[in-house]
Amino acid sequence: MAHLTGHHRAAAPGKAPWVRRRQSAVLTRRGDGLAAVLFDRDGTLIEDVAYNHDPGAVYPIPGAREAVAEVRSRGLAVGVVTDQSGVARGVLDRRQVENVNRRVDELFGPFDVWAVCPHGPHDGCDCRRPAPGLVLAAAKCLGVDASRVAVVGDLGADLLAAYAAGATGVLVPTRETPPEEIPAVSLSAADLPSAVNLLLREPPDGGN
Repeated sequence: MAHLTGHHRAAAPGKAPWVRRRQSAVLTRRGDGLAAVLFDRDGTLIEDVAYNHDPGAVYPIPGAREAVAEVRSRGLAVGVVTDQSGVARGVLDRRQVENVNRRVDELFGPFDVWAVCPHGPHDGCDCRRPAPGLVLAAAKCLGVDASRVAVVGDLGADLLAAYAAGATGVLVPTRETPPEEIPAVSLSAADLPSAVNLLLREPPDGGN
């Protein structure tokens, strides 16, 4: 089996992600098992609308709300990790990104942590996937080791970020997923509910 590989460079000064934790978030699952599931936003939780600035254009992908609810029902933390390069490109601002994120919270119930990379591909940050910064920042914010975190996304870069952080990754392919990435991962699922079921019955392996 081929494997996804990626290379990361040190972050440039001042290139930190935006991280927000829900004040009332309480992590109830202790021990060594899975503690949190982080979801990619666009194409995984909601329909992918390029550089979306409109909360009214937020539409959950079928089954996504039920999948998130199932994770919560097990006492695990839930979070979102998302690249928003539209900020660096000048087509989005922070207020617009946060307005869309708040709409996602309204539709799914509030997520325990949000980690957003506002940088472009040439900004030299350590948070734009496949770099691990978003996963590490979210895990730190939740107070758990990244090895107890799983990441669910629709692109190989989502899983590379998970692997680089020492987390588990599950690919949920869409029509935007390059076909060659699908056999290059160890965990994949047909849809989000199936991905969640896979994680809840398998312990995190911390890699690919």
